[in-house]
Amino acid sequence: MRTITAHNEIDRLFAGGRRVSYPALLVLAAPTPEGADRGGRVLFVAGKRLGPAVHRNRCKRVMRETVRRAAADLAGWDVVLVARKGTAAAEPAVLDRSYHEALVSLGIQR
Repeated sequence: MRTITAHNEIDRLFAGGRRVSYPALLVLAAPTPEGADRGGRVLFVAGKRLGPAVHRNRCKRVMRETVRRAAADLAGWDVVLVARKGTAAAEPAVLDRSYHEALVSLGIQR
């Protein structure tokens, strides 16, 4: 799993990516641009309004674990997972189901 770090790519995803929203998770996706790693990339976002750094870091750890468990083929896609208020406390099964449904809805997975 490769992560997205360039600010211009992050801005591109938030501006033009397709979105699917769930109570504990927001998922954005866009095709990977030419010249970038085509193996699939992921970005985990937990905004400051969620609370202190400890809580935001927990949200990101939970989302990373969700992506690892799914082991989905993201080849050719950039995917962003944005934490919501209930992300840190959500049951793993709920996050897994939301992530899978988002990938299906966005046309990344069947």
